[in-house]
Amino acid sequence: MKLPEWQKLLTDNFSIEMLREVFRSDGEGLFKFPTPKVIQENKTAWRSDEEFGRQMLAGTNPVTISRLQDFPPKSKLDPKVYGDQTSKINNEHIQKSLGGYSVEEAIKNERLFIVDYHDTFMPYLRRINATNNKAYASRTLLFLKTDGTLKPVAIELSLPHPLGDKFGADSKVYTPSEHGVDYGLWQLAKAYATMNDAGFHQVVSHWLKTHAVIEPFVIATNRQLSVLHPIYKLLRPHFHDTMAINALSREILLNAGGLFEKTLFPDKYSLEISSMVYRDWDFTKNALPTDLVERGVAIEDSCSPHGVRLLIEDYPYAVDGLEVWSSIKTWVDEYCKLYYKSDDMVQKDVELQAWWKEIREKGHGDLKDMPWWPKMKTIQELIDSCTIIIWIASALHAAINFGQYSYGGYIPNHPPITQRFMPTPGTDDYKELETNPDKVFLKTITPPFRALLGMSLVEILSRHTSDEVYLGQRESSEWTSDKEARDAFARFGRKLGDIEDRIVKMNIAGKLKNRIGPVMMPYTLLFPSSEPGLTGKGIPNSVTI
Repeated sequence: MKLPEWQKLLTDNFSIEMLREVFRSDGEGLFKFPTPKVIQENKTAWRSDEEFGRQMLAGTNPVTISRLQDFPPKSKLDPKVYGDQTSKINNEHIQKSLGGYSVEEAIKNERLFIVDYHDTFMPYLRRINATNNKAYASRTLLFLKTDGTLKPVAIELSLPHPLGDKFGADSKVYTPSEHGVDYGLWQLAKAYATMNDAGFHQVVSHWLKTHAVIEPFVIATNRQLSVLHPIYKLLRPHFHDTMAINALSREILLNAGGLFEKTLFPDKYSLEISSMVYRDWDFTKNALPTDLVERGVAIEDSCSPHGVRLLIEDYPYAVDGLEVWSSIKTWVDEYCKLYYKSDDMVQKDVELQAWWKEIREKGHGDLKDMPWWPKMKTIQELIDSCTIIIWIASALHAAINFGQYSYGGYIPNHPPITQRFMPTPGTDDYKELETNPDKVFLKTITPPFRALLGMSLVEILSRHTSDEVYLGQRESSEWTSDKEARDAFARFGRKLGDIEDRIVKMNIAGKLKNRIGPVMMPYTLLFPSSEPGLTGKGIPNSVTI
């Protein structure tokens, strides 16, 4: 009997054992999907420009948007190799969408923002486009409106120059439109930009910047710190099952011919791209306030509760994240100061120094000489470093991971693959944009089999297990005999409970448009606790999925 095409593709590419492991999902049938939250309340609101902008602040990858400071946007690619990669976006493209501001005024008034994947993907496009996938390198400009929402004002899609890399980029700029062929082109431009976002999210924001970078800390902690060491007791819950899930990921997701290659547009270049981005990784910039300032979406402000003031006030990931970050830092500060009364004690702790040396010189050996590494000579350096470690393993991973099905489970909203280029004048697809733009859109994005595979994957990744232990919780109340430490931890748990109450109130109030959006989907990815299953909330202690 001849197998259906999708079944044959599965059995040809993956072993039965691997498929059983990948598609385990609480007993539900293979390829039976719940309705993703992004279309539960409104089936079409995901198409709106407002929702497109909102997902830069409250979607699955809210960590890449930055404030535009140079216009037109510049490239950091080597001009000797790649020629002039400066953006082709000009005043005429965006002036009409800036609410009466000139471009210079919009930049000066901190109202223009950018999501820029140009430099990440441009060096790989010739190779990616030689596969069945067809991709561009995108730059998306957004304008901050007076109501606090972001409006996309231009999307630049670039390819390598047909005459050679040294001739720069072959770029075209698309701007918002609501009618005719231009409407279809704008919807496609958003899809290509979102496809860049989906690929970057999975291989960089998710795999590299949570799963991969935390591994050296897990290994060094178990190798260098006694189980009785106070820092071991502090960090141990945040490393639970991480090595196991990373080993499984290397077997079925990251391996040659694995699920990442099958479901993401960079295909077999996914891990190479991840490795290239790692060269610029900076441990200290994983501190949330530092990251926000570095991206220009916040400024340092000693009068603000968390030491920074957001330039986009209604930025759900940052608003909730700063609350969680501060609660983690307060807990770590109180805990560390119970055991370290002076900087000298930090310096003379042989286990602690061996731990940090292994992390820096072996675990992250490629970056061991970077000047940004904390020297681990002071109590403050210890507190800051442990806070960053816990943040990466818990809240950062939760914000990046557990909304994947809510947003990406509906492929048109967040397509991870595009299989053809933008239609050009004179082609049948271009003519069809006038009469049936949706048909052209669906022919362009992820093909059915790979869509089903990708949906299954993100559904599994978005689920909480029944034995999950969340931030502010421990598997046992007897994790330490030190009453002062237990009391400090109890205060931490109560603070997280207060944060939950605050999130609920903000989501109900309805004044903050980016918390709900046109799709009517409250932002809960940094709500600390959760029930088992596909909830779109909850911060597990560690990277376990």
